[in-house]
Amino acid sequence: MTLNQYIRDVQDFPKPGVMFKDITPLLGNPQAVKECMALLINNLRDKKIDKVVGAESRGFFFATLLAYELSAGFVPVRKPNKLPFDKISATYELEYGTDVLEMHIDAIKPGDRILIHDDVLATGGTAKAVCELVEQLGGIIVQCNFLMELSFLNGRKKLNGYDVYAPLVY
Repeated sequence: MTLNQYIRDVQDFPKPGVMFKDITPLLGNPQAVKECMALLINNLRDKKIDKVVGAESRGFFFATLLAYELSAGFVPVRKPNKLPFDKISATYELEYGTDVLEMHIDAIKPGDRILIHDDVLATGGTAKAVCELVEQLGGIIVQCNFLMELSFLNGRKKLNGYDVYAPLVY
């Protein structure tokens, strides 16, 4: 099975000139999800993970499954005003401005070994902001992993010094 066949290209979404990589066909196919999980998990078998941090919102799909498979906790990182308890925040750059991500202040304990997961590594801004939140709470980032990497956007450069993994690279 090739997972690429389950990634749909959507032209001009969310804005003109962007070719969006849609993972909903993959999510709708149980065998493709199993294959994707096998690729992601096999890369982590020898690593001790305490918590899986998933970035809103498409990162939640596989982050929760990864947490389950790794017998780890799940930590959501959300956009502003979506979490009900005390939070920390990180601002990051977008192509067209800035945005903010938040995490509960008690989500990670110092020394927790963390896997960060999101669906796509593009420019790296979101992932870098998540790394900042994890490290602010004393977490140790074991790996930043993604379903796919858009290598032409050079997001990996923002994650220099971290172990980065993506089974699909465009």
